[in-house]
Amino acid sequence: MIHLFTPLHIRDIPLKNRIVVSPMCQYSSNDGFANDWHFVHLGSRAVGGAGLVFTEATAVLPEGRITPDDLGIWKDEHIGELRRIVQFVHAQGSEAGIQLAHAGRKASMTSPWKGNRLLLEEEGGWQTWAPSKLPFSEQVAMPEELTPEQIRRVIRGFVAAAERAWAAGFRVIEIHAAHGYLLNEFLSPLSNRRTDGYGGNFANRTRLLLEVVDGIRAVVPSGHALFVRISATDYVEGGWQMPDSLALAALLKEHGVDLIDCSSGGLMAKASIPVGPAYQVPFAQGIREATGILTGAVGLITDAVQAESILSGGQADLIFLAREMLRDPYFPLRAAFELGLRNVPWPVQYERAKRVPTT
Repeated sequence: MIHLFTPLHIRDIPLKNRIVVSPMCQYSSNDGFANDWHFVHLGSRAVGGAGLVFTEATAVLPEGRITPDDLGIWKDEHIGELRRIVQFVHAQGSEAGIQLAHAGRKASMTSPWKGNRLLLEEEGGWQTWAPSKLPFSEQVAMPEELTPEQIRRVIRGFVAAAERAWAAGFRVIEIHAAHGYLLNEFLSPLSNRRTDGYGGNFANRTRLLLEVVDGIRAVVPSGHALFVRISATDYVEGGWQMPDSLALAALLKEHGVDLIDCSSGGLMAKASIPVGPAYQVPFAQGIREATGILTGAVGLITDAVQAESILSGGQADLIFLAREMLRDPYFPLRAAFELGLRNVPWPVQYERAKRVPTT
């Protein structure tokens, strides 16, 4: 049995294989709208055979964008172009997913190829918000601390975005609670110094994420899948660590989350991260073994044999690919060939180019 191409059902959602196109910012939107770039970028990965294709981090509020060029879903007008993409992805036999996000204190930046710097007010920059008045680094804006009413507005923003995602046809939603963005900022004691019900102990610091999860679960069909991306560790002493992630994963499972997308880091600018091939896979394995929840492995997974080994070893249930899918949108078709599979279908338009394994 080839695990990478074994179907998986999550609630009512059938995935034809275990290959996921991870959310990857494209910085190519105007006022949050999807356009032809997103249609071709995401559509080509569906043509390439991925089981699940995620949009990039999609802002639930305008001030929740990393840059002015981010994809958004904070207003109904965004639904139409997203629906067009979803319909095409589904027509290729893939599932379309959307990642909902709020950048928190890491917002109001320019896109990478525009300098990756703080966007000044005279350039259209905006006030950033965080659990506490602590900046990510000296190069970004000083955030203001969210008031309780503003926190409620954030929750409403995520819930309304989930309703719009459902209207656009998405049946898989991922909540972005990693990489130092707003929900991650509330989780870690390094960025959350609040003294109210959203700060202090573990229960208070996880409150916002759980309220977002509950709000989304209340408005989307029960058969739809809900993922959460977390940073399993801050890589900084005194910060969020793997035992916290294990406890959080158990809570998320109780609240109706189906899968933990296991990433790491991004909260602190000076963290020392031991980057290497499959370096984040142990987080997925640890959470899966401790809680029984489905997990996704991500991080420098670049070839079919490596991905198959992770799945066959019981380390994760899905493989999230990012840069490798930028290099090769047809990775799934190539992976099937490399693993010796003869029966993985190609688009009929491409059949004449299909290579058949000889062994």
